[in-house]
Amino acid sequence: MKLSKISAANCTHEFHVGAGVVAPDWWIQEVGLDSDTDNYRDERRVSVAAVVAELGFGGELEYRYDMGDGWRHRVVIESTPAQWSTCELPLPTCVAGENACPPDDVGGPHGYASFLEIIADRDHEQHEDMIRWIGGVFDPKGFDLNRLNREWKGTRKRKP
Repeated sequence: MKLSKISAANCTHEFHVGAGVVAPDWWIQEVGLDSDTDNYRDERRVSVAAVVAELGFGGELEYRYDMGDGWRHRVVIESTPAQWSTCELPLPTCVAGENACPPDDVGGPHGYASFLEIIADRDHEQHEDMIRWIGGVFDPKGFDLNRLNREWKGTRKRKP
């Protein structure tokens, strides 16, 4: 699976892998207008397996998206749990995670903090508007490991 299949479509994003950056070709061209892009690689040509081989187990990469908003995620490459050694495990597989994904266009980490504050306070003047905007209930602690892996499984079946 290529890194481009993991990232959000139509979103400005980069994977920081070691000293290099893996990003969409259009983003590399844009960055190249003002900066050197020798350490950039096109995400369509970099597989998850190549990143794992490059960084090794215990290696980390940083996934940045919607850069104007400042979202950053640390991704740790872990070895396969011992209890899975006899199963065929489709890769990549997420083995753990925490919390719900912030809603799109919430305004970065600071906007998300404000959003959480507002939806937690029924007396806040923007509470009803935010609940309507999010489409109803939002559980900031919600994380659905099975859903994430089902979504990743679906991307493995699609043709590039």
